[in-house]
Amino acid sequence: MSITAVVRKNTYFDSVSLMSVSTRANGLDGVDQAFTAMGTEMNKGVLENLGLLTDELRAAESGDLMIVLVAEDGADTEALLAEIEDLLTRKAPASAGGGEVTYRTIASAAAGIDGANLAVVAVNGAYAAREARKALESGLHVMMFSDNVAVEDEIALKNLAHDKGLFMMGPDCGTAIINNVALCFGNKVRPGSIGIVAASGTGSQEVSVRVHALGGGISQLIGTGGRDLSEQVGGIMMVDGIRALAADPATDVIVLVSKPPAASVEKKVLAEVAAAGKPVVVWFIDGSEEAVTAAGGHFAAGSLQAARKAVELAGVAGSAVEEFEAEAAAEAIVSRLAEGQKYVRGLFCGGTLCDETMHAVRDAGLAVWSNIQKNADFRLPAGSASRGHTFLDFGDDDFTNGRPHPMIDPALRIERIVEEAKDPEVAAIVMDFVLGFGSHEDPVGTTLPAIEEALRVAKDAGRHLEIVAYVLGTDLDTPSVAAQSAALRAAGVTVTLSSTETGRFAREIAKKAQA
Repeated sequence: MSITAVVRKNTYFDSVSLMSVSTRANGLDGVDQAFTAMGTEMNKGVLENLGLLTDELRAAESGDLMIVLVAEDGADTEALLAEIEDLLTRKAPASAGGGEVTYRTIASAAAGIDGANLAVVAVNGAYAAREARKALESGLHVMMFSDNVAVEDEIALKNLAHDKGLFMMGPDCGTAIINNVALCFGNKVRPGSIGIVAASGTGSQEVSVRVHALGGGISQLIGTGGRDLSEQVGGIMMVDGIRALAADPATDVIVLVSKPPAASVEKKVLAEVAAAGKPVVVWFIDGSEEAVTAAGGHFAAGSLQAARKAVELAGVAGSAVEEFEAEAAAEAIVSRLAEGQKYVRGLFCGGTLCDETMHAVRDAGLAVWSNIQKNADFRLPAGSASRGHTFLDFGDDDFTNGRPHPMIDPALRIERIVEEAKDPEVAAIVMDFVLGFGSHEDPVGTTLPAIEEALRVAKDAGRHLEIVAYVLGTDLDTPSVAAQSAALRAAGVTVTLSSTETGRFAREIAKKAQA
């Protein structure tokens, strides 16, 4: 293998574009590994850990673009670099000579684009707060895709936005649908009268696609960022989001989505439910049904129930949706297991999808380890070997620090699939595939070789290994949920029909395998 490093001085690309370019570059024939990133200290640290940091790269500054190519033996390095440069060129903004005006600052863009009212911030976390503040001070709503932003900066920015009557979605806000336009990660869903405020990207995506499948539609989907309902932040954005949807004439029903909120913040949010003047469905993982009901809300124990209640409250006739028979399917699987196969391993791109399935297994009284476990006794650091029932969220900050999100580049998860298949105690591997804007163009296709290898490893060892997958998407997405699901089934994968049903199925397998 040969390693080539190039530094392009004073050449800026946002992190979302560079994540996409890196993913595409890693798929080129002859490429063992490719890396495109700005020359920040964090990115240089990642390269150093990989043994790829050269003196030239070490000298790069934060405004310089780094291109690192590890080519396979015999590959044409110059040709591969040219292909990567071409990918970057396609991502570069059009020049003024091409008939479009480009802007170097948020302030100049806000002044120069008539009617501009929202900025998406997707720069390295070290600089994201500064750019978001500029946008807010220019009178723009902000959606901050960037993660690894200090909580003190988040609080200050959200208070500033609140005072100005603006949205501050994020940091680490991956999903929004504003006026029928999906921002960052989002799915193509029909417009309708159901509004969502969510401290979870994939959780909100899941509710939106379930609403779509049931015949309903989305008015607005407002992301808050995953820390919004923490004790420190205090739910600033969720409260503002509820009030905005309560005042929105196009929204008839409001759905709230979050991982477990801080108790004091949950109380504060539920007070807004009582004052909303519209039906509010509350799906907080591990939330209190008694507290929600007392506030006049409609409690949902899972994503599917939240979508169903919202559609019902919106007065939508709804569509018949096929049910997945989890218990019967689990019985058939367990009957094929070899002695000692008893554990379920979850490998997820979506944090809330991981959380919902993990909690379903835990609610059966089983011990579950995870990098997102609230109980420190059962928390696994990123990169640790699995133990017992393990559920990993590859989209957590510890995995994405300096790397693309797994919905863009699933390479880390792909490596783990085969690793888990080698464990003789593993009965099933459960995973998600998230479709839509911003996601990998063919997440199933790029993962199938690893799935096939995992099944081969287990078969050669005389074991049955069950691969379970859930595809989050709609019939309007490209690729469609039907096409991706069909490809999985053709490879021998069991495909579930919702995140909630994935959890039920994983729970039944775990219970019966250990009985």
